[in-house]
Amino acid sequence: MNSKLLSEKALTVVDQYAHFHIHGATTSVPYYNNNHKKIRAALRATTGKGSPRDIFDETEITLVKEGSFGAIKGGAFRPDLLTNENLRHFLVDQDLGIDCSGFVYHVLNAESTANRNGSLDRHLHFPLCKGIIGKIRCTMRPVENASVATFAHEKNSHVIALSDVQPGDFITMLGVANLTLSAATRDHIVIITHVEYQNFVPTVLHYVHSIAWPSDGEYGHGVRSGTISIIDINKPLLEQIWEEAGKTGLENYTRERATAATTELRRLNWFK
Repeated sequence: MNSKLLSEKALTVVDQYAHFHIHGATTSVPYYNNNHKKIRAALRATTGKGSPRDIFDETEITLVKEGSFGAIKGGAFRPDLLTNENLRHFLVDQDLGIDCSGFVYHVLNAESTANRNGSLDRHLHFPLCKGIIGKIRCTMRPVENASVATFAHEKNSHVIALSDVQPGDFITMLGVANLTLSAATRDHIVIITHVEYQNFVPTVLHYVHSIAWPSDGEYGHGVRSGTISIIDINKPLLEQIWEEAGKTGLENYTRERATAATTELRRLNWFK
């Protein structure tokens, strides 16, 4: 058995989100729903589009400003009082997080540059941005405007066969095709980080994404990983075994979300 992984540069970005570390405390960066909060123009870190560094810098500033969790005593910053749990609560309460497409943008940007393809803003098209002003806005702010539908558009990516999957490919879930999920459910995207092979045939896909399951509550959501075990390479992606947070089948919300949507396995057009 052999395997392929994303570049070290891209995996570092994934790890910085999944194990966000500041002043001795560590947590995964929470999920951010920009659509729900109705925020359109602000710092990337406060709109679900920030890089790990963006979120780190804004967290530092806000911790000092707010003095939350007793981190400030007598006017002096006390980073030693920060814990894993209250760091997570702080990020959620301060609306510091990452949405699914923002997360994928930063990971794919690292992968593209690591493979000498250049940054995403050199390649991405924004066909969904309308009018001269809209197109200028999207070109000037590519991270903020690279939605799931943008990644899934034929000008930016193409559908691939499951047998051809490799790290850096992604799964897009557009719309809601049945009524078991709310019509307000957002488009979603997950990125493949690691593929295991047996005799050159994919057997396990490892993916990572930013998501909030209904069972996550107020603070349990964020960047996390899962696997798709391929039981029959000739069957569709949704007929394989999806596992995340110890859940499979109907208990796995990510798979439920995929089942309820138009779900495709895709690759950026400039990736080989």
